[in-house]
Amino acid sequence: MTVLPDDGLSLAAEFPDATHEQWQRLVEGVLRKSGKEVSGAAAEDALSTTLEDGLRTRPLYTARDAAPDPGLPGFAPYVRGGRPEGNIAGGWDVRQRHAALAGGTADGVLADLENGVSSLWLVLGEGGIPVGELGRALDGVYLDLAPVVLDAGRDTGAAAEALLRLYEDKGVDPKAVRGNLGADPLGYEARTGTALDCAPFAALAARCVQDHPGLRALTVDALPYHEAGGSAAQELGASLATGVAYLRELTGAGLPLDAALGQLEFRYAATADQFLTVAKLRAARRLWARVAEVSGAPGAGAQVQHAVTSPVMMTRRDPWVNMLRTTVATLAAGVGGADSVTVLPFDHALGLPDAFARRIARNTSTILIEESHLARVVDPAGGSWYVERLTEELAGAAWEFFRSIERDGGQAAVLRSGRIRTDLATTWAERSKRLAKRREPVTGVSEFPLLSEKPVEREPAPQPPSGGLPRVRRDEAYEELRARSDAHLAATGARPRVYLATLGSPAAYTARSTFAANLFQAGGVEPVTEGGFEESGATEAVLCSSDALYAEQAEQAAEALRAAGARHVFLAGRPAGYPGVDSYVFAGCDAIDVLSATLDRMGVS
Repeated sequence: MTVLPDDGLSLAAEFPDATHEQWQRLVEGVLRKSGKEVSGAAAEDALSTTLEDGLRTRPLYTARDAAPDPGLPGFAPYVRGGRPEGNIAGGWDVRQRHAALAGGTADGVLADLENGVSSLWLVLGEGGIPVGELGRALDGVYLDLAPVVLDAGRDTGAAAEALLRLYEDKGVDPKAVRGNLGADPLGYEARTGTALDCAPFAALAARCVQDHPGLRALTVDALPYHEAGGSAAQELGASLATGVAYLRELTGAGLPLDAALGQLEFRYAATADQFLTVAKLRAARRLWARVAEVSGAPGAGAQVQHAVTSPVMMTRRDPWVNMLRTTVATLAAGVGGADSVTVLPFDHALGLPDAFARRIARNTSTILIEESHLARVVDPAGGSWYVERLTEELAGAAWEFFRSIERDGGQAAVLRSGRIRTDLATTWAERSKRLAKRREPVTGVSEFPLLSEKPVEREPAPQPPSGGLPRVRRDEAYEELRARSDAHLAATGARPRVYLATLGSPAAYTARSTFAANLFQAGGVEPVTEGGFEESGATEAVLCSSDALYAEQAEQAAEALRAAGARHVFLAGRPAGYPGVDSYVFAGCDAIDVLSATLDRMGVS
């Protein structure tokens, strides 16, 4: 029934209310035109999208899909935010990551702080800035204004002592100190396979509680699981198991439960999948609130979140597109209610970022906060039937994964048994299939690659700790193919080529010739369309046209190409058994298999 606004004017007053069933019947008609005979709920299912973790996104959400009441910001279950005011006051904390000192000075650190960055994330020790250089890294930094977060792995103890000594030497009031000492023994074990004793970190947390009430001692870093190929639910579940393990250590060492909860900060990946990232951050708060509730401290379960734009989504080819990815990820992190956000520079996958890349990274948050006003409303996605339902379903999947870890002995146990590695590898294997078939496109890599792009070169970054869970990237399979093509170009002066043999008018062949060109360029194979096959320099060819013209001309065209010297003939379209055609390329084919086999036949090592 239409509800009239207060002024009595309703623009929909003359229209009858539509029902869900009526909408489904319209969908049936559209699907029928595409050859699908489905009805009712099956029609809606046909337009649904399957996600990881057994989740499924439907094409339409209505009031009947409403999730449980998410509450209000600042109140359990904290779905809508851990603080009642959210990020309204000044936006989220813009946290920049530094793993090296440009020129051996703090100039890069100071440039960030003078131009929009509000806190620092310093990677120290193995794979980062030497602990002994911490004073130099913070030279000129107002430590009572800029929170510092450490990430020092096995050197956490020494790094924490160095930072605390620096606060004392600079006369910073202990109560004014903000940040995190970054102890994360299970995260380090996930990265390296080396176990660390948790007892010193529990002592460090007790010291923070007593002497530095605004300083946290531990980070629950979920990035190792995300970077190993884990799903959103696996990332959340592993973070819960890690957080619970730390709570047991801290309370076992004598800290009160509410104080122990206050010593943890959680770090999650923000991806270009906007709605999933929003739901993940909201679900994470809901889940941690549940942990606090069942532990006996329901009022202390507000999770502090640090979101980092995903390293997995960053590409080495056409890295400029990474600016777009990180913008969407940052938007999602802000809408999802992250307390702090780190935007990785667009050249992060290539080495040490340059000044331009760092400026673009920090300005991403600045634009979203100051110009897009993204922080003006607390939890702007709240109330969306889709977001609320996705939050609820993702929370359920993550909770089940967390419970399975607990049943197997906890986070340390599943790391040491190899179970978590197997779980993540299984998830990544399934995702790799979607990437190979371009069901999950990577713009600039698997879709719309630019073979003529000039490579972007950077100074090598310090090698991060390794030996534990792998680090994967979405572009890795295509990167291997492009590297083979690059080597061939360097050795011969030309890339491997494929000839696109178009049949009929542009209207008949353009769609499939464009498809074929994109497909082969994704593997570093240059498509040639001008002239005849003999002048192309190619050894293989692709027939491109409509199904109707294939029926009339494919066999003869394939014979003509072979007579001209083609060793392998593709046809752009679904397999149909045309004589003379060796193989087919089509939407959903395994592009990696096709391209790898093509390069093998062409002798591209």
